[in-house]
Amino acid sequence: MKALALIIVWFATLAGFAQTNLIKGTVTSKGEPVPFANVLVEGTAHGTSTNEDGEFVLEQPAGKITLVISGIGYKTLRKEITSPTTSLQLELTENVAELEAVVVTGTMKEVTKMNSPIPVEVFAPSFFLKNPTPNIFEALSLVNGVQPQINCNVCNTGDIHINGLEGPYTMILIDGMPIVSSLATVYGLSGIPNSLVKRMEIVKGPASTLYGSEAVGGVINIITKEPGSVPKIKLDAFGTSVGEYNLDLASGIKVGKSSALFGVNYFNYNQKRDINQDNFTDVTLQNRISFFNKWSFYRPSGKNFSLAGRYVNENRWGGELQWTDAFRGSDQIYGESIYTNRAELIGNYQLNSNTPIFIDYSYNYHLQDSYYGVTKYYAQQHVAFTQLRMNKKLGNHELLAGIPIRYMHYDDNTIGTANSNGGNQPDVTFLPGIFVQDEMTVTSSFTTLAGLRYDRHNVHSNILTPRLSLKYSPNANNTLRLTGGNGYRVVNLFTEDHAALTGSRDVEIRNDLKPEQSWNLNLNYARNIILRDGFVNFDASLFYTYFTNKIVGDFLTDPNKIIYDNLDGYAISRGLTINTDMAFANGLKVISGVTWMDVFQVQGSEANEIKVPQLQAPKFSGTFTVSYTTPKSNVTFDLTGRVYGPMHLPVVANDFRPAMSPWFGLLNFQVSKSFGSNLEVYAGVKNLLNFIPKDPLLHPDDPFDRPGGKYFDANGAPRPDTNPNGYNFDTTYNYAQLQGAKMQLGVRWTIE
Repeated sequence: MKALALIIVWFATLAGFAQTNLIKGTVTSKGEPVPFANVLVEGTAHGTSTNEDGEFVLEQPAGKITLVISGIGYKTLRKEITSPTTSLQLELTENVAELEAVVVTGTMKEVTKMNSPIPVEVFAPSFFLKNPTPNIFEALSLVNGVQPQINCNVCNTGDIHINGLEGPYTMILIDGMPIVSSLATVYGLSGIPNSLVKRMEIVKGPASTLYGSEAVGGVINIITKEPGSVPKIKLDAFGTSVGEYNLDLASGIKVGKSSALFGVNYFNYNQKRDINQDNFTDVTLQNRISFFNKWSFYRPSGKNFSLAGRYVNENRWGGELQWTDAFRGSDQIYGESIYTNRAELIGNYQLNSNTPIFIDYSYNYHLQDSYYGVTKYYAQQHVAFTQLRMNKKLGNHELLAGIPIRYMHYDDNTIGTANSNGGNQPDVTFLPGIFVQDEMTVTSSFTTLAGLRYDRHNVHSNILTPRLSLKYSPNANNTLRLTGGNGYRVVNLFTEDHAALTGSRDVEIRNDLKPEQSWNLNLNYARNIILRDGFVNFDASLFYTYFTNKIVGDFLTDPNKIIYDNLDGYAISRGLTINTDMAFANGLKVISGVTWMDVFQVQGSEANEIKVPQLQAPKFSGTFTVSYTTPKSNVTFDLTGRVYGPMHLPVVANDFRPAMSPWFGLLNFQVSKSFGSNLEVYAGVKNLLNFIPKDPLLHPDDPFDRPGGKYFDANGAPRPDTNPNGYNFDTTYNYAQLQGAKMQLGVRWTIE
């Protein structure tokens, strides 16, 4: 009887399976199978994964269902199924914001992010659309470990801090070319429109082996869109409740087998707002326009080349509310007025159709015509760059070699370009070099990368910068990287600090400034966790950088001066960053990160060492982006923000303002709705908590520090009754933008 019962159960089971409908299909991307992709039935826990050939078999429940197909590095796909099928073909689209993004910054060649021996963070435009901004500078506020820092409360000069290191240590590249450097770092980042960006790659830590001077703290490489990928018309326009208006317009055309991209960005802000009632503008008023044109030429010989150009014109000012252009440079009404004209040329040419040998080239001209009160600052800069580079694969070695040449001509009306006789002597830099890099695949799981660069500086002579990286990947979901290297930075004095460009303090150079040197060590671990209904990417890095000859500005010895000199001691930047990226089939995505760091310098002899913390470098900071898209109505909700821990601030002697900033957070909320594939409307609130810093200016009612005025007697000495602490007008106390909560409304429209 027991045997008979087992036979009955067996046949009943077979009959049940015979009546089950099966869905069979293949998941591909660009014609290649996608292994281990998740295939789920929406609204249930029923699902499977594709095999190594991208194939899957899934039991189909009764009725109409929706399959949700997701994979690391691909956009989630939804497919409605109404009847059984055994030949389902599903095509996934790559998502460069996720794991398998192609990167070039770490090694100067295309490689997937997970296969790169150098840890590279990649951000697609879709990431920055969660908090729309008019320029790259503001957009970077959502990137963990990267801090856009406003350094002057009147002119709104700014720079990018990576892991606590000031702006001059960050190299900004456009398509791998050193376009935004030196003079342009002060305001140049504000002129790069988001509409041109294909992706953004960030390397934290020295990259001087490949990119030379200024790449000490890290590299931000802005990869522009390919002309052939841009639709006929793409428009993104928004306005805010405080009177900011931004327009991005791009258009792509094809001429034969070549293609072109035309783009224009216009930003205008013309509202004199004064939230804290100190009679000074809270944010600089700006009128900026930027034109961009990029051509990609296809040649039957395979020797393809590209050429791009950009022009930026900006007029910005900040100061007392009564200021107009008529007071530019006068001592009646205080204002800081900056006119910027900038032109750029970028391109590359492939010399050989078989071996990848390229000539990269760029040129930029930057003119800054400005007044800071009565102080005139007029500067011109020409930067020309060319580079011959070659990739060659030899067995398990992949060699990269290059011969870069950089020429810079810088001239201004300050002591920075004055000779010993008081005459004018422009600063000319000629910097030829050579670099070699060898990436060796030791085993399928272990890779090494060794590089060495030699530069011959016309002032500082011979400079060597080595780098060594080790990568161990026991499987596709775990990667460990150890990177060490040397960096150097050549002096560009009047971009070292925002305050050197203003009239609030005089500049003194104590000695001939020497190039800075740094040694860096970075340990990175990346882990990918595949879930049945999504995935989690985890990334953590320990970093340590040791500086010698660090250039420091002394703000404390004399309240009327900035005294520049090489540090008599050393400086250290160390810390930990952790990033997580989570996406689920239900439409929820969470990107978050935290950074802990300790950045300081040590002065004096070993017996009398003094530890001085780095200004505006919070020990703790964090970023987050939470997004949810409703599956049917296609409405997306985005909550983004950044949390800042206390940071040291540039106070003066006996300052009544706190030397440390408080804990604070800047939060943004946005709702966007897509109408088909060509139209999207979005609305939101920025600075949701309405956080506003206190007391950003000293003596705003006497910005010229007039002798015989309210705070100084006829001889210029501080009055004991009104100015017992000897305060001077100062604009450098800053830890957040002086702008409260504001509404934003925008539209995106595409014509394919």
